Amino acid sequence: MLKKALAALGVVLVLQCLFALCLVSALQLLVLRNTPFGVTGASPVVNAVASKVSLDTRSYTDEPAVMEAIGQSKLYGAYLPGQASDTLIVVPAKSFFGRVELESAFGDAAKKLDRPLTVKTVKPLPKYDRLGGVSGLLLIPLLIGGYLAAVLLLKATRTAAAPWHVAMLVGYSAVGALLTDLIAGPGIGAYSNSHFWPLLPCFILIAASVSLAAAAFQRLIGPLGTLVVAILFIIVGGSAAGGVGVTLLPDYWQHLGAAFPPQHAITLVRNVIYFNGNNITTPLIVLGLYALLGGVIVGYLGRWRPVKMVAAAAPDDPSDAADAPAAKAAGPRTVVRVLIALAVAAVMQCLFTVNYMSSAHEPVATDMPFGSIGPSPLLAATEKNLSLKVTQYPSEQDAKDAIDRAEIYGALVPGQASNTLLVVPTLSDVAPLDLAANFEVAAKKLGQPLSVQQYAPHPLAKKDPFGLVPSLMLIPLLVGGYMASTMLRAVTGRATGRRRLTALLGFSVLAGLLVDLVVGLWLQGYPLEKFWLVWPILALVIAGVASVAAVLQKLLGAAGTLVTVIVVMLFGNPSSGGANGVPYLPAFWRDIGSFLPPRNAYILLRNTIYFDGHGTTQALVVLLLYLAVPAIALALLDRFRTREIPLTRETEAEATALTVPVGGLP
Repeated sequence: MLKKALAALGVVLVLQCLFALCLVSALQLLVLRNTPFGVTGASPVVNAVASKVSLDTRSYTDEPAVMEAIGQSKLYGAYLPGQASDTLIVVPAKSFFGRVELESAFGDAAKKLDRPLTVKTVKPLPKYDRLGGVSGLLLIPLLIGGYLAAVLLLKATRTAAAPWHVAMLVGYSAVGALLTDLIAGPGIGAYSNSHFWPLLPCFILIAASVSLAAAAFQRLIGPLGTLVVAILFIIVGGSAAGGVGVTLLPDYWQHLGAAFPPQHAITLVRNVIYFNGNNITTPLIVLGLYALLGGVIVGYLGRWRPVKMVAAAAPDDPSDAADAPAAKAAGPRTVVRVLIALAVAAVMQCLFTVNYMSSAHEPVATDMPFGSIGPSPLLAATEKNLSLKVTQYPSEQDAKDAIDRAEIYGALVPGQASNTLLVVPTLSDVAPLDLAANFEVAAKKLGQPLSVQQYAPHPLAKKDPFGLVPSLMLIPLLVGGYMASTMLRAVTGRATGRRRLTALLGFSVLAGLLVDLVVGLWLQGYPLEKFWLVWPILALVIAGVASVAAVLQKLLGAAGTLVTVIVVMLFGNPSSGGANGVPYLPAFWRDIGSFLPPRNAYILLRNTIYFDGHGTTQALVVLLLYLAVPAIALALLDRFRTREIPLTRETEAEATALTVPVGGLP
């Protein structure tokens, strides 16, 4: 039993470290790499930028040719030299962060070369998708829904391939796609209603490619197929999806992602929404091949090479007998089980759509904490367009002290000759851009000079220029926590025991160290001097989630895993605030996040790394409560030997399988 427990926890350790490695290495350093960029002539400005930024320059005869290429989703931007001035064309719909980098690089180069420059925006992002994140958010429910459908159908029929499996999975894909489309489009308004019907077949294809490929893997290599699909499609493929823009990924992630459905799914959805369906041939072919090959394998093996059904405790009817071929196992109770399984997958898919889309599709700041050194007409003008919660400070140093304590996202320092806007890149990746843009517009209208300065007690790590690493680390920590508890229960048959809490705590300490080594030492995701401070925080987060999962599994059985996932990933993760910051969450998500582990874990991590631990008291107390209360409950439940929910290998194996993908995307 001890060897099995150690082996199970070893598997979780490997998956957790792989998850952290993939997510952080793919997204920690968002810089342009081999970015398709159009030019209509030679320019010293382009040469200056190309010496610092990796551009794949493509020559065009004139502006109409450039605009045609942009409309076909072939370019991230273009530079048009002119006699009196030059024009930089940016394409936010292709990549929000790519646009920011292009504007910054070309603006600096043109200024140094004393070259007048006009910025022209083509394919702007709408207010309801101002960061271009909708395509990535849509991927989450479609991937997870398709994966869960395959896993739960395997549970209901006790075989991965049967004559009707292809039809059932395609049918589920159509229903799940319709529900996702209805919720995200007309329901939440994440895209215009005119895109409802063009997106529906895209959603069906994405879900079908995942569900059929998952079923094929399960049939070809057995129960291990579930884990393989989760690693390939969710952990690896999801990390390389390119929701921020494919060319902002490292080169090897760009090429690796091209082999899996997620990257092609995002390209397909983005090009349908913003580029009139242009340049979608490759995504359609790749996704179609996954669906076709998966369907052929499942259909052929299900009809001509059926496997024996897994023995059940009590057959439903004579046609469900353990020794009957799977092809003939279609009794009434099996049909009911299939319908229930697919309904559960559909409910989960809808929840992922509602929660992740409603919390993140339109990140607009509300009551953003902000400091000012006295009243200013510039501040008053800015507040008409940007919701700020202003605190007055007697001096600039007092405002900086507040920033050091992570209390405000920026500050305005009025002056006689010029106004200074302080922005804090370590608190939010978006707030500095919003503050600078809105204050610059107000300053221009009022005719007041304004300089923007970045200020933070500790600058962002060189390999984390957008401050994304703490939020990227969060997902592997949460998933690893409830996976550890679930795997232990699967191999021991119990949710409690004298050594259960000790085992979970020991696992958490070791897992925290390994993730710290991967992200801090190997990937240099944060300053190395924070290594020893970060380790206990990582261990605390993992242990807290693992303890909660253990208690719920003791009380609810395998359903406890599902409840943990719902609390931690379906409500906790969307309400964490992440790299954008809590002010960018809608009211509901702002309110509930303070009581759940993910936001407190993120604040504790970020403020420890970048703010010398200021503002972490509440987060630390909440996380300690999430560890202490379940730990006491586990001890009491074990001491009084409360009844254990009956455990079957089948049920727990399914619960374990479900822990991998839920939350597999940032």
